[in-house]
Amino acid sequence: MTDLSQLVLGGAGYAGLFRAVDPFSAQATLDAAWTAGIRSFDTAPHYGAGSSEERLGRFLRGRSGFTVSTKVGRLLFDDPTAAEGAEGFYGTPKRSRRRDYSAAGTRMSVADSLARSGLDRFDTLLVHDPDDHMEQALAETVPELARLRSEGRCVRIGIGVNRVDVALRFVREAPIDVVLIAGRFTLLDRQAETELLPECARRGIRVLAAGVLNSGILADPDRLSTFDYRLAADEVIMRAQAMAKVCAKYEVPLRAAALQFPGRHPMIGGTVIGASSAAEVADTIAMLKVAVPEELWEELDRCL
Repeated sequence: MTDLSQLVLGGAGYAGLFRAVDPFSAQATLDAAWTAGIRSFDTAPHYGAGSSEERLGRFLRGRSGFTVSTKVGRLLFDDPTAAEGAEGFYGTPKRSRRRDYSAAGTRMSVADSLARSGLDRFDTLLVHDPDDHMEQALAETVPELARLRSEGRCVRIGIGVNRVDVALRFVREAPIDVVLIAGRFTLLDRQAETELLPECARRGIRVLAAGVLNSGILADPDRLSTFDYRLAADEVIMRAQAMAKVCAKYEVPLRAAALQFPGRHPMIGGTVIGASSAAEVADTIAMLKVAVPEELWEELDRCL
């Protein structure tokens, strides 16, 4: 069973990732997470073109005892021509995104996020997906985040990415405190295990595991065949289905094993979960409470 205190609610699902989520459902999702004891939240301007930060800020107003991380690297601009479903988000405000990893853009991004959320500061600020902008992010974004940290505008700085090689470069070259790695430390994809986790351990960097269902395939591989936000390869689907069959032998849902897997590693400081409804939060909490026998973990390892 995963320690529920290590859970972080991610902000993409209730901001319309893959399908529109109305404001009432978004608030119900946040309320269900809070009632379950979740006090850590991860958001970003990218999520719902700002609606994730707005919805989270409204929910947290008047509350205390929580932590919030947001990200920099994308600035938002009002845009009446913005297409529905842009970058996978639906039912969002009419805003367009522009990549900006400059020092000025970084400070502007934080100021905009504070205004949207109504918070007075963020606990953690992460460089978001700088894959094609690494030189500028290392030269400008990270130093600016470090200045914000020194000014007391945040407690920790770090990086939020999908690629292990990108994370490793920032771990080795930047004064960061946190790595949020999405989809690379899961039952199906353990790329982070070989170099990234040991490197973070040596440097005392906290690691958060996100995307632990690999875009849905680990929830139900017979029904959902998306992996990394696209159609999964046949070999990936077959491995996920094999894992589901092994779990069925032990009467353990595959998603229970998938959600609990990251938290078994001593270097994982938190697991970021996604949800677009109160029912999804409840299901996730239930899955995290399922007892998973050690023999099942051993069999799942052999499915790789």
